[in-house]
Amino acid sequence: MKSRSVLIAAAIAALSHPAFAEDKILNLYSARHYQTDEALYANFTQQTGIKINRIEGKEDELLERIKNEGANSPADVFLTVDAARLAKAHELGLFAPVVSKSLESRIPAHLRTEDWFSFSTRARVIVYNKAAVKAEDVQNYEDLANPKLKGKFCSRSGSHPYNLSLMASIIAHQGEAKAEELARGMVANFARAPKGGDTDQIKAVSAGECGLTISNTYYVARLLRSTKPEDQKLMAKVGVVWPNQGTTGTHINVSGGGMMKTAPHKEAAVKFLEYLASDQAQRYFADGNNEWPVVDSVKVANPALDSLGKFKADKLPVKNLAMYQTKAQIIFDRAGFN
Repeated sequence: MKSRSVLIAAAIAALSHPAFAEDKILNLYSARHYQTDEALYANFTQQTGIKINRIEGKEDELLERIKNEGANSPADVFLTVDAARLAKAHELGLFAPVVSKSLESRIPAHLRTEDWFSFSTRARVIVYNKAAVKAEDVQNYEDLANPKLKGKFCSRSGSHPYNLSLMASIIAHQGEAKAEELARGMVANFARAPKGGDTDQIKAVSAGECGLTISNTYYVARLLRSTKPEDQKLMAKVGVVWPNQGTTGTHINVSGGGMMKTAPHKEAAVKFLEYLASDQAQRYFADGNNEWPVVDSVKVANPALDSLGKFKADKLPVKNLAMYQTKAQIIFDRAGFN
């Protein structure tokens, strides 16, 4: 008969066997900080029996951690927001190419690359004070540089990824000269120095501190869905414009992720990525965090998003947003958009 110690050693070896691990564990490094994602993850475990061990942090911290862990990193999947942040993980050589007919068929080509995938989108819209600005004067991003809006534009920092990705899209479509012209015009129209987040800008516009701003749609939708009387009063004073409907379409950014090159649970990682593109998970993104699904066939019922109406989205490949990110920062710096 085998000794007790031998049996224990055998059990430990079995637990560490890749096949066993593949079926039961997924180590997720996530820079998405939305409470509504809890249901998203719980549903995956319920469907598959795969337990998710989640490490949350800021994008740069998580990427540095994965890089430092090297070949021994336990990370299977990295999730974050913003195309440029996803591209950074790619540039660091952290993502592994994923071959999946499901992901290829469900996620449009312009919203995926060979090793990372978008799972939700958000649009960057113009929010204006109805009493101070006319909607017809702010139909395009280029209008933000119009001298008639001098002293009326508020924004968060030019170094924030949301603004950098918008400027990257302008560079991709119109070139650096036009992009810098826009950046300088925006700075000339500042009502105050950039500060705060998108919600702070919307509140400032409503209060009359600014005439207009740019914001990601889920901040707008969150305030529209609020039951607080002060938020309802706030939103009654502002209007929302889908920019560039007659040209390139409204700029969109994404939330997405990919499988790590050193993932110890590759099968589970691919299952999880495919799950995020499923109808049920796509509805979680829309209903829970006011984002849009990337899968065209998925229908959602979000009254706040519905109230904003239909719009033409920019179809620029997401990888191009990262391609021009550094140039966007240089242009903002030169223009004094800090």
